[in-house]
Amino acid sequence: MKKVIWALVLLSLPVFSSACNTVQSKPVKSTDFALGTIIEQQVYGANAQKASDEVWAQIKERDALWTINSPGGDINKLNNNAGLGYVELNPETISILREARRISDLSGGAAFDITVAPLVKAWGIGTDNPRVPSADAVQELVSLVNYRDVLIDEKNGSASLLKKGQMVDLGGIAKGYIGDRAIDIYKSNGITSAFINLGGNVAALGSKPDGSPWTVGIQNPRGENSDIVGVVEVVDKAVVTSGDYQRYFIKDGQRYCHIFDPGTGYPMDSGLMSVTIIASSSTDADGLAKVIVLGLDRGMEMVKNYGRAEAIFITNDKKIYVTPGLKGKFRLEDATHEYTYIQNG
Repeated sequence: MKKVIWALVLLSLPVFSSACNTVQSKPVKSTDFALGTIIEQQVYGANAQKASDEVWAQIKERDALWTINSPGGDINKLNNNAGLGYVELNPETISILREARRISDLSGGAAFDITVAPLVKAWGIGTDNPRVPSADAVQELVSLVNYRDVLIDEKNGSASLLKKGQMVDLGGIAKGYIGDRAIDIYKSNGITSAFINLGGNVAALGSKPDGSPWTVGIQNPRGENSDIVGVVEVVDKAVVTSGDYQRYFIKDGQRYCHIFDPGTGYPMDSGLMSVTIIASSSTDADGLAKVIVLGLDRGMEMVKNYGRAEAIFITNDKKIYVTPGLKGKFRLEDATHEYTYIQNG
């Protein structure tokens, strides 16, 4: 079996491999911690070190700008001024806010909405003190969730939140956006073969140096960290997974994951364990992966309507639904023999 790049959205170090039989056979490899996760680059070419260094510089800068609790960061500044008017922001922050609004429009905010931050804070999933807020508290917080209340003044490079108490959290799109910026940096340095893995958000430029596709493993949602259920082969694509196994807690027998339904204010309960999106845009793949909130049928429909992505849906009853464009590119590799692969189309 081929070695794979683990597409695991986890706080653990992925495993990578690539071909080693060309002139550019020795890549520049680097690993660091940022954006709350482990990030690894593998870059081939004469300017590989320069490109890699530029990407790290961009990641550090964006991390400081966009971490929700970063003192002096743009998102912290925007949230602290909610309901008080516009604040001037870095052009890249304006850009990602604009992208977030665009992706939210695809589902009218039903799947992806960057203003769920008050809910994230209230539930505390992934912290040392997760909890189930009262129904009244959840309902009050839902009234603050509306991505259309993120107002952007392109001319003056500023943005605002319409209501006091509203908050933005870029955690659902920042890694995807940075993946696209990394690809841009690689290209500007003449790189034709590289990938970056931002805690499971994989963005690949070109193919491996020998011309073969990159191979990305899809995690078993109910297995150990290194267990996979299948692999997908990609060239010039991003691969992003959202899953209910990444961060969760159990209370009174009920499992609560970190992915919220913006409409209900509760962790999603859609019948899906994970959704993997394969697209040319890492930003779009990251945002589209939130169709996990919509369930299988509505999620499939949204991916179809988008028209420029493929998807792998894994249901609670361990069925794997794969969109038609992945025929011949996805293969089941389930050592547990618990999953059923269903080819759509």
